[in-house]
Amino acid sequence: MTKRLIYSIDDNPPWVEAIPLGFQHYLTMFGSTVAIPLILSGPLGLADKPIELGWLISTMFFVSGITTLLQTTWGNRLPLIQGGTFSFLAPTIAITGMAGVAEAGFEIKLQHVQGAIIAGSFFEIAIGYSGLMGKLLRFIGPITIAPTIALVGLALFRLGAPAAGKHWGIGGLTIVLIILFSQYLRRTHRAFELFPIMLAILLAWGVAAVLTWTGVFPEAHPARVSMANVVSAPWIRVPYPFQWGLPAFGVAATIGMLAGYLASMVESVGDYYACARLAGAPIPSPSTVNRGIGMEGVGCLIAGIFGTGNGTTSYSENIGAIGLTRVGSRRVIQTGAAFMIVLGVFGKFGAIFTTIPEPIVGGMYCAMFGMVTAVGLSNLQFVDLNSARNLFILGFSFYMGLSMPEYFAASPLTFEPAWLAGVLNTLGSTGMAVGAIAALVLDNTIPGTDEERGLTAWRSES
Repeated sequence: MTKRLIYSIDDNPPWVEAIPLGFQHYLTMFGSTVAIPLILSGPLGLADKPIELGWLISTMFFVSGITTLLQTTWGNRLPLIQGGTFSFLAPTIAITGMAGVAEAGFEIKLQHVQGAIIAGSFFEIAIGYSGLMGKLLRFIGPITIAPTIALVGLALFRLGAPAAGKHWGIGGLTIVLIILFSQYLRRTHRAFELFPIMLAILLAWGVAAVLTWTGVFPEAHPARVSMANVVSAPWIRVPYPFQWGLPAFGVAATIGMLAGYLASMVESVGDYYACARLAGAPIPSPSTVNRGIGMEGVGCLIAGIFGTGNGTTSYSENIGAIGLTRVGSRRVIQTGAAFMIVLGVFGKFGAIFTTIPEPIVGGMYCAMFGMVTAVGLSNLQFVDLNSARNLFILGFSFYMGLSMPEYFAASPLTFEPAWLAGVLNTLGSTGMAVGAIAALVLDNTIPGTDEERGLTAWRSES
């Protein structure tokens, strides 16, 4: 795969290319980063406070930039964007609904969430820097990694077509443009080869803006480009530590948040393998994984201190962007991180991108999450797919990774101790965690040779 890359992990593209490529990664992570505070605006009590919500969004970008620089420079050094994690949503919503917190203002709610995130971050730091995560890797082979990575993309299917389908004209246009630029036209011009996602977003966004200004898209239309957020956003505001007040620490809140940390770590290990494969880097070693998980813990600590209401983790969306652009340069990701920090300070500029209609974001996800899924499946090239053993493990892991979250969504566990029920509910609701655990247990307990399991070819690749 390295031979087919335009720029691999250690390559340094000229700045005239690195800057727009980095900005493209900023655009790619924008949708999910904005989505998290928007989802939490109701539970946090910010639904009717657009100015404070804008501050929270800017803080998430600012912290994402800092943690991305830390990860790419001193962490696992893979070209991975660090951003907010959906794994923390369920514990956060639970914390905001706790007795004594639910009735409080948004500052108090954020202080309790901050406390749980800060306390939990030390757990992830310990798991990473103690070397425990790396030691577990000897039990992990391609049969475990394939469903884990693939389910990162498959488990997010609700973010794709349902969002794009709110207006198939604009959502479908985005999908068609990404496919056209990244696949059919990539050899005709270097711009299509390097910037397919950014060009597709800008063109679809421009069409939506024109249709809005000409009155075709009225108020409340799903593809309307609304400037309301831009008007209410401040020009400049620098996020600072404990901006919502000092954190409040609670045992129940912290234990509940650990479930989010466990799910996030499982997902991140899969992301490391997917990113390394797409960026032309060696298969991550135990020390690479340890440094990555440890630095993600440091990132969550920083997020808690600044009060993002969330943690940080590796972003699957941007791994998909690497696959589509075939640019895995570390410098490009660090350039994107610089955009996050700088634009996280300029509120008006960041607010402009909140005007990207949801169908465009959904269309973008349809292309990129599919690429992540395919990367996961590509690991099966090492495995004997004529083995009934392997087929059973893979089929069972994929199916349970998709089916179990549906069960937990409809029938969450309710028993004492409540913290244990919370841990199981969060893990059971996370498809990649379910698939990873099922594949890991079965692959290490059902008899099979190293060659049959793909370990021989897998280790030779590293």
